[in-house]
Amino acid sequence: MDLTNCSRAKEFILLGFPHVWGINIILFVIVLLLYMLSIAGNGLIILMVRVDHRLQKPMYFFLSNLSFLEMWYTTAVVPKMLANLVSEKTTICFYCCMAQSYFHFLFGITEFYILTVMSFDRYVAICRPLRYSSIMTSSVCLQLALATWFGGFFTILFQTILVVRLPYCGSNVVNHFYCDIGPMLKIAGGDTQLIEAIGFFIAVAVILTSLLLTVVSYIFIISTILRIPSSSGQWRAFSTCASHLTVVSILYGAVLFIYLRPSAMHSSFSLNKAVSMLNTVVTPVLNPFIYTIRNNEVKEALQKFLQKKLLEFS
Repeated sequence: MDLTNCSRAKEFILLGFPHVWGINIILFVIVLLLYMLSIAGNGLIILMVRVDHRLQKPMYFFLSNLSFLEMWYTTAVVPKMLANLVSEKTTICFYCCMAQSYFHFLFGITEFYILTVMSFDRYVAICRPLRYSSIMTSSVCLQLALATWFGGFFTILFQTILVVRLPYCGSNVVNHFYCDIGPMLKIAGGDTQLIEAIGFFIAVAVILTSLLLTVVSYIFIISTILRIPSSSGQWRAFSTCASHLTVVSILYGAVLFIYLRPSAMHSSFSLNKAVSMLNTVVTPVLNPFIYTIRNNEVKEALQKFLQKKLLEFS
């Protein structure tokens, strides 16, 4: 591509889904309901952790961080998607697109770090129970949470700067419902091999490293649980990890499919859209339900909270 007389695109067109009016309205309603459930569910978990003294433990402190991340992870994408579903004009300004891409990956990467920290917390609680309170102090938990946020901020920063500096002189049509880096690189001018290589390195470093640490933690956890003499004790210990393990399985399954490939240029964007929809819209809704249904302490706190509110209004 001749970049001599390049006039950079000032906005992008998000291709999203095919515009069939009846189907778009149905999809709009479904996505809106899921988004509202996600915000309400994750917001309720944060509120319960704040007001219920039984949930003011390291595990629930990290859970509230995860819920906060989920709220903003889906908010980075869904409002614009909803607007595009009911509008003929599906454009997004250049810097809005870059900001959306950055925050989407910031919250997503930080989520991996938080889930890894949560697996470490479960490891200490089950494998080192006598030292748990001395290891997972309030200051340590705060430092770990801040480390995950700073880690997410700096991990994606350099790649985003490179993507912003690319010349977008040809097509401005992004084949996705949000500004994902893969479709952005497909329409960019200039050499994108370095950015693709950095992206693949980040995916390997973040996804596989966090997955490896989580797997190692659970190997120790499971081996410790199996040494508990009573089956009721084994079940009680495993039940504290079941919610986290379910969330990890869903998240890693979707993200490994989308991002852990050497080239974004030759990927199937149609299939990516479906998996991205699962990851950005459905998964944030599932997490509050998973932690509420499978965790007795959260379930009891929720019942107590709702009963108290009903009594106030009655």
